Amino acid sequence: MSGENIFTGMVEEHESDQRWAFGTGFTDALAGVDTTLPEGVDGGALAQYCQMLGDDALVQAQRLSQWVTDAPELEEEVALANIALDLIGQARLLLARAGQADGTGRDEDAFAYRRAAAQFRNVRLAAAPRGDFARAIVTLLALSSWRLALMSRLSRSRDPVLAAIAAKAVNELAYHREYAVSWALRLGDGTEYSHERMVEAVARVWPDTGELFATHPVEARMAELGVGVDPGSLSTEVHDVLAQVLGAATLETPTALPEPVLAGRSGDHGPELAPLVHQMQEVARAHPEATW
Repeated sequence: MSGENIFTGMVEEHESDQRWAFGTGFTDALAGVDTTLPEGVDGGALAQYCQMLGDDALVQAQRLSQWVTDAPELEEEVALANIALDLIGQARLLLARAGQADGTGRDEDAFAYRRAAAQFRNVRLAAAPRGDFARAIVTLLALSSWRLALMSRLSRSRDPVLAAIAAKAVNELAYHREYAVSWALRLGDGTEYSHERMVEAVARVWPDTGELFATHPVEARMAELGVGVDPGSLSTEVHDVLAQVLGAATLETPTALPEPVLAGRSGDHGPELAPLVHQMQEVARAHPEATW
């Protein structure tokens, strides 16, 4: 690894590098980073795990980007766009790690633009229909609270690459959750109409939160090896956070999280994912391998 700091290797750039126009435009996401697999860890399983977490971020970012030019105020457009960019950055590193770990050498662009929707492994909530602003806030609150708890633990992973990615993500996700909390309080404890919209948003989003804590066999294996995190271990912490926020927003908190049932992690997606992925890939597929 170049230098003394893993983060330095992650951001090294080379002016002569020309990349696919519909990718990041940067150098290899893991350039200069020691990507040696931890002892006893299967590269294929690690790649699947990284793909799951990367797909969560990529798909959520694509959904959030739909608020650009359509948010209630310009300031909120900028905020949501910045959150989406943070998530794209996380997805880039995770998907690059997946391509390196499985030995295929695929970069993040290949994962993002050259897969069918059925090959994505994100949780369903990441692709949930946009809905109104209240629903977007409740969705962001649930996902950021869950992902922050996950990344906080993942920062202690035996895989130094995952640990570094997670440590960087923690600061970003803390802001994402803070933003969602501030709007949840304003809308929930605001006007009668905004309160009603939040009540409806919670009712729509809550049924999809159970999947966040369902454990896929790959996640279980990575957790056993000290590389990943068992999402089932996060349920109490995340529910307590959501209950505290919703209570402060004068919203009724469901007594328990829905039963954790695997869906998106196994490729069982709702109908909303395919058009979202098509939108993301449309230009790249129309002009494959275009460069700048």
